[in-house]
Amino acid sequence: PARHFDTRTTEPVSFFLSSLEELLAWQPDSNDDFNVSDVLLAKRQPSLRSKRPRTLVCHDMRGGYLEDRFIQGSATRNPYVFYHWRYIDIFVYFSHHTVTIPPVCWTNAAHRNGVPVLGTFITEWTDGEKLCEAFLAGGEEAYHAVSEQLARIAQHYRFDGWLVNVENTLSAAAVRNLPPFLRHLTAQVHGAVPGGLVIWYDSVLQNGALRWQNELNEENRVFFDACDGLFTNYNWKEEHLERTRGLAGPRHTDVYIGVDVFARGDVIGGGFDTDKSLRLIRQHDLSAAIFAPGWVYEHLGAENFLHNENKFWGLLAEYLPTHSICTLPLATSFSLGMGTSRFLAGKEEEAGPWYDLSAQEIQPLYLEREGRLSTSCCLQDAWCGGSSLRLQGTISPGEERVAIRLFSLQMPAPPKLFLTLLYKLEGPHTDEVAVALELTTWDSGTCHEGNVTSLPEPNGRHHPRFLPAPPPGLAKLLAACDHGSHGWTSRCYELDLQDCSLRDLSLLVSRHQPSPQETPFTCLLGEVRVLDAASVAASPPQVQSLAASQLWWQ
Repeated sequence: PARHFDTRTTEPVSFFLSSLEELLAWQPDSNDDFNVSDVLLAKRQPSLRSKRPRTLVCHDMRGGYLEDRFIQGSATRNPYVFYHWRYIDIFVYFSHHTVTIPPVCWTNAAHRNGVPVLGTFITEWTDGEKLCEAFLAGGEEAYHAVSEQLARIAQHYRFDGWLVNVENTLSAAAVRNLPPFLRHLTAQVHGAVPGGLVIWYDSVLQNGALRWQNELNEENRVFFDACDGLFTNYNWKEEHLERTRGLAGPRHTDVYIGVDVFARGDVIGGGFDTDKSLRLIRQHDLSAAIFAPGWVYEHLGAENFLHNENKFWGLLAEYLPTHSICTLPLATSFSLGMGTSRFLAGKEEEAGPWYDLSAQEIQPLYLEREGRLSTSCCLQDAWCGGSSLRLQGTISPGEERVAIRLFSLQMPAPPKLFLTLLYKLEGPHTDEVAVALELTTWDSGTCHEGNVTSLPEPNGRHHPRFLPAPPPGLAKLLAACDHGSHGWTSRCYELDLQDCSLRDLSLLVSRHQPSPQETPFTCLLGEVRVLDAASVAASPPQVQSLAASQLWWQ
């Protein structure tokens, strides 16, 4: 069927629903299996339930369902990717189709990095009026059927809820049923999807008129009260934020103030001035909804995209509280889910462009310190996948080393950890610097390294012991200890901790000799793993009842 498979190539594709009839007729279908996300939402800290102001990203690009609709990837050159997951809380896939089911590759990439994904239910123009009249103006049966279907769809495809956007006027009868519809939809989604969300877009008022308010007020509060949050329109000024903060009370972080990166209309700042909008939003302790950050790609072009993307998010980083990983194992080769080649064990296996967000790996923090340090993606060389992580910086005169934070962590440390690192030094100063991993722990009187008699480390910095060979029984998993290839260096380490809580994982770049000059360095990271020794030693469960379906032989 054309909905599920590309008519030209028979490849499985992601799809949307175009009408109320299609929504109500939707049933799970075996042709659908490719569209079901197979990545569980990773746990992270703080959770969405915390009262910290959040950041929502609303992805709206050229109508949606572009190359990202190809579930098994495509040979796209310079595709759009998003990878600043550590800095955001919620990802919305937006299009102008009635029911936007997020392409499964986005759900996989977001979930792997701990970010929930929402689809969009939108009605607009005169067709939207008719659609709303059809399901809202009658009895509760009609709108219950719609909310139940939306919840079933989110549950079936394993994404996390809905942005609801009614961009048309409503009759008195329809608007009367809108709050009960939102309440029912929210309850259904909460019941069907753990941690599910329903967010309302600031559009229609309680009298049915279509008038964007750019704030939470008495005209739209009834919809905010009926669901998990409000996403405001973009043309606000500071007084709108003050009034919103006052009216929202304890739910102030459930108001996502809209920021259009394309800066359409009368806005505070978009483009590379988006930080001006964010600064004001955070001053009032409100959440932010960054709309169409694909501006970087659409407006500035695909050619220099990765550089511009790091610049854009780097300017906002001050206003984007980051998230911590709170489960082990942590293993990543930093791949963005795209590349100009595919690499395996440091060797180029296949040249040519590829794009598959489902293959994107866990992404680190992307740090910028004016001229001193930068973290970016390197497509020219990788250990595994399409890219490695390039860390560039300088060790200042008189300093011995520099620590570059890769991940923030928040979890109790197991008694024994194994860590592995694959790296490659580049440039003229490779013989002047050494590279290692550093783990920091939260300050506590009880945390010790090794046995109880050893002294606590100063500032909770731990330098794991180098393992020249893997311990017996782990030879397979840690096979690469001290056996890099194709110019990559491989290292394994172990660390024993007692009563500690993990805080940061950093790369430590240090000089062999003190120097009055600054020492520049460039290091490519190919893979990092942090493993709990106890679970690594346990034998993995045997795979049983394996079945294959939907095969197409060529």
